[in-house]
Amino acid sequence: MPRPPGHGPGFEVRRQKIIDVAAELFARQGYAATSINDLGRAVGLAKGALYYYIGSKENLLVEIQGRVMGPLLTRTRQITELDADPLLRLRLLSESLLTIIFRRLDHIWVYEHDYRSLSGPELKTLLGQRSDFEQLISDLLAEAVDQGTFRALPPRLATLQFLNLHNHTYQWVKPDGQWDAAFLAREYCTTLFRGFGAPEHALPKVEEQAEEFKRDRPELPLDPEAEWGSAAG
Repeated sequence: MPRPPGHGPGFEVRRQKIIDVAAELFARQGYAATSINDLGRAVGLAKGALYYYIGSKENLLVEIQGRVMGPLLTRTRQITELDADPLLRLRLLSESLLTIIFRRLDHIWVYEHDYRSLSGPELKTLLGQRSDFEQLISDLLAEAVDQGTFRALPPRLATLQFLNLHNHTYQWVKPDGQWDAAFLAREYCTTLFRGFGAPEHALPKVEEQAEEFKRDRPELPLDPEAEWGSAAG
């Protein structure tokens, strides 16, 4: 939601804080079970003042979903457009997806559980973004099959396997736990690539390539929310 005319940066700082608190409440209580009064008490605002910042409760849900899909879809497109082996791009994409899961656990919970509470154009936009994201993954998997790196796989099933392994991480992961996004991406991709039929010798190679890429291409951080620098070549 754009900032209303005449409001300074303090307005946006307050609004972003309200979105943060809303994501935490929605994740803990559920979107439908969280009232505007609940949110108002949590942020110390009366209902009228709260609406001044957010417009509507559904706007909050739109903002939370956008915080996930906006940067993730942008970064995924940048990774898939790289002139690199599809295994490497899948590995980088895996780490990027896990990074935002670690970063925004509350948002991911709301994204996974409450998106059906959206309606009309907002729901259509979100479903379109999800479809675009899945298609990018499917295209990379198909490219690996075409190159003979993976065995012949039903594209939809392969995509679901990739997504299911990653997307359920939010249910158990602890950001301050023993595993980080890079470690899980390495383990997940090893499991997937072997199951998909990548030759044994390709697995150490893709990890070496991933480390080299992250070292040599700092302008493409795998954190989807990091500022994008120069265009990927």
